[in-house]
Amino acid sequence: MKLQSTLLLIIFALVILSCQSDPEIIFESQVNEDYRPIYHFTPETGWMNDPNGLVYLDGEYHLFYQHYPDSTVWGPMHWGHAVSTDLVNWESLPIALYPDSLGYIFSGSAVFDAENSSGLGTDENPPLVAIFTYHDAELANTDSETFQSQAIAFSLDKGRTWEKYEANPVLPNPGIRDFRDPKVSQITNPDGSKSWLMTLAVLDQINFYSSPDLKNWSLIGVFGKNIGAHGGVWECPDLLPFKTPSGEDKWVLLVSINPGGPQNGSATQYFIGDFENGQFTPDDTMIRWLDYGPDNYAGVTYSNLPAEQNRTLFIGWMSNWLYANEVPTVAWRSAMTVPRELSLFDVNGTLLLKSAPALELEKLRSKEFLVNDQSSTLPSEAVEIAAEIESDSFTMSFSNVAGDSLILSKENGLVSIDRRKAGKSDFNKYFAAIHSAPMSWEAKEIRIFMDASSIELFVNDGELAMTSILFPSSPWQNVTVSENVDSLKIYKLKK
Repeated sequence: MKLQSTLLLIIFALVILSCQSDPEIIFESQVNEDYRPIYHFTPETGWMNDPNGLVYLDGEYHLFYQHYPDSTVWGPMHWGHAVSTDLVNWESLPIALYPDSLGYIFSGSAVFDAENSSGLGTDENPPLVAIFTYHDAELANTDSETFQSQAIAFSLDKGRTWEKYEANPVLPNPGIRDFRDPKVSQITNPDGSKSWLMTLAVLDQINFYSSPDLKNWSLIGVFGKNIGAHGGVWECPDLLPFKTPSGEDKWVLLVSINPGGPQNGSATQYFIGDFENGQFTPDDTMIRWLDYGPDNYAGVTYSNLPAEQNRTLFIGWMSNWLYANEVPTVAWRSAMTVPRELSLFDVNGTLLLKSAPALELEKLRSKEFLVNDQSSTLPSEAVEIAAEIESDSFTMSFSNVAGDSLILSKENGLVSIDRRKAGKSDFNKYFAAIHSAPMSWEAKEIRIFMDASSIELFVNDGELAMTSILFPSSPWQNVTVSENVDSLKIYKLKK
């Protein structure tokens, strides 16, 4: 009898422990303002679009961005500014660059001039240098073609204050209407010397410029005529070196385009090839998209990352010019995507670009729930969901008490996000839609980042990525999955 009693007590204790390790999920709202994301970066007030000047220095990730502090619609552009030590907790700082007599402050990049090649700092205190486009709005309303030019500013206090170069612009406009968005990096030349490389969007092609000092620039190459998607203006380019899975050196050229994306409006295409002496030569003429959702645009990568990180880190603007000025937020407009790590992978002999969630995002996890049923409650508006796929296809649907629905699926080689009934959409006729992406290879696992007004879907650790903003009538509270979705985990994410 004593043995039986002991066994019963052990069994009872195991049952209690099991219940404690997998508790019932109870929805707890974290939102205190309609649609304000919990863990994605947004401006405190005002308008935001393209990320600019992504640079790492002394333990801080700097995020500058296109910003109009006086309205929630696009207007005279400034550079807003935020910093983070871990890519998930962001501190908003004062505006870095203001418009002046030369124009608005359009998109660009930032570099750490470690050797003080520009002479804007000292050997003991080398500068951060921002390279941006001046946009003369008054001149743009005339017949002139020269209203955009490239300029620089510098900081000697780790980006807290900025001074514009007295001899701006450093690259005047040669007579081309769209002449903008400089992305600058330092490269090593065949003779071992270093120089600065500027990748610039010029109407619907890319120009490459070289400089020894960030102040004097020479044209060294052009790319893009009759290659790639040309449904709109080319913007926000970025040229990046990569290693293939077999160890071969390749270059990837990111080019955002608006309109002309695969889901209407804005999107970012990319080209894989070789770059030498100012000439980019693509491996083929395929049109490839970095993200097949409607809402990842104008993204660029970080400069000056420590060598030990050995990664390419990307952030995009989470919106689309089709409706960016019209979405139903009040004090602020737009958010950034989660940070992503880019790399090359091979599918049946074809190289493609992977976009995977950055490792730091795991720091957002506050609770983990293992779900054994096909339906479950969500713990909050801010969740990460991970699951394995048993037979390539899958369906995952979200619902709320207002009767809205959001459906993710893969069927017949197409991955889709259906937001036709996912809440408010009457602000723009294009918003309520189903967006699909071709994926001919097997889907083995999915990972989802959901926030108050967005969802980011990564298939096979980012072999295919889709980003979509949403405006549900009430928070998503339930998820249902098809039978072939296995090992479902839901993580509650913190602010």
